[in-house]
Amino acid sequence: MNMMVDMILFFMIYSFLGWVLETVFASIIHRKFINRGFLIGPFTPIYGFGGILIVLYFNWSPFSLEDKSLLLIMNLIVSILLVTILEFVTGFVLEKIFHSKWWDYSDNFLNLKGYICIKYSILWGVLAFVLIQIVHPSVTNLVHIPFVTNLTHIIPFQLKNPVAIIFIVYFIIDTTKSIVDVLDLRKTILFYSELSVRVYKDKVIKYKRIFFAFPRLLFLNAGIINRDVRRILNGRVNKIKTEFKNKFQP
Repeated sequence: MNMMVDMILFFMIYSFLGWVLETVFASIIHRKFINRGFLIGPFTPIYGFGGILIVLYFNWSPFSLEDKSLLLIMNLIVSILLVTILEFVTGFVLEKIFHSKWWDYSDNFLNLKGYICIKYSILWGVLAFVLIQIVHPSVTNLVHIPFVTNLTHIIPFQLKNPVAIIFIVYFIIDTTKSIVDVLDLRKTILFYSELSVRVYKDKVIKYKRIFFAFPRLLFLNAGIINRDVRRILNGRVNKIKTEFKNKFQP
């Protein structure tokens, strides 16, 4: 039971750290805040699952080589494979649901169907190494060390179960809401001809967070009069800028 609670807390922490990493990177690139995540809240589950996979592997690693350098290489290769498989499966499932790639590495060297490529696989391997060598020991202390009155940054032992339960409830609600939103957006994009232009535009604007989080989706219905997602969102942004400027302009 305690191990299950720890895994839930690890998943929560790594999902949040992954969201921070993705959001900071995307916000710097686009020079504005971008909520980089499938979920509404500040969590990116693929990082949580990836972190758990790597932690479990290193805890139960079958390799016990005396040559530390060779052991490091073997663990690095397995880490790359685990995270790469996770990314491939996630990309494949999302495309089957939405009929569009949420990310595409097709222009990158040694890619497989655009879901994965050697460059990012190596990057994930490096992140896995940093996770195990630097991040996870600190996170383990955060989760495992019992409550000490003068260590307020440590999760109190008595609160571990309630925190895990609260997160599970939140995660189920957020995931359910996010899936419903994505399915509604999918229906909107695929059956746009059955909706009035006004309803279609309202739907696109309603789900702008998803489009900005995954820019490839901006190309859906591209070129179709009054249904081009990019034109609708750009028009909305320009309208807001104009209204803001007029409101505060002396």
